[in-house]
Amino acid sequence: MRRYALILIFSFSHFLIGGANAQVKIGYLSYDSILHCMPEYVQAQKNMAELREKYEQEATRGETEFQRKFSDFLQGQKDFPENILLKRQAELQTLMEAGIKFRQEAQQLLQRAEQEMLDSVSKRLDMAVQAVGVEGGYVTILNTDNHQCPFLSPEMSVDVTNAVLRLLGLKEPEPATGNE
Repeated sequence: MRRYALILIFSFSHFLIGGANAQVKIGYLSYDSILHCMPEYVQAQKNMAELREKYEQEATRGETEFQRKFSDFLQGQKDFPENILLKRQAELQTLMEAGIKFRQEAQQLLQRAEQEMLDSVSKRLDMAVQAVGVEGGYVTILNTDNHQCPFLSPEMSVDVTNAVLRLLGLKEPEPATGNE
């Protein structure tokens, strides 16, 4: 929020310094809606789903092995000598801890992989937004996601979503019809 206040102060000061005839142009867009249109983003999401599935299969395999050994332990615990009983308990404890550790590490690896995949997509989108901003002579381009800009003056702001989509070579969304 502080960043937007500084941008607006800068824009207003630019207006005052440039005189009443200076036109301040502010662009706005929904970053997420453009990001979700990008084929690189769609592919990254597909890759992440596949990676999650692989980790889930491995975790399930480990849990199945633990359940099988635990069941065997329960069935034979009455007949085991104490040293074998203790050994099997320790083995079960190790398997359980390894399963928990694997899930935690997998979650961290998935988060890192997702961040790396999205960073390159975001960089491309950032470059397109910057190019549209420079080309259009905008003082700034604001992201309207998460209701961060509840009001933008229609006289001083322009939706640059379609310009960014065109620059990225993406299809502009179809205009909404009253039949929906």
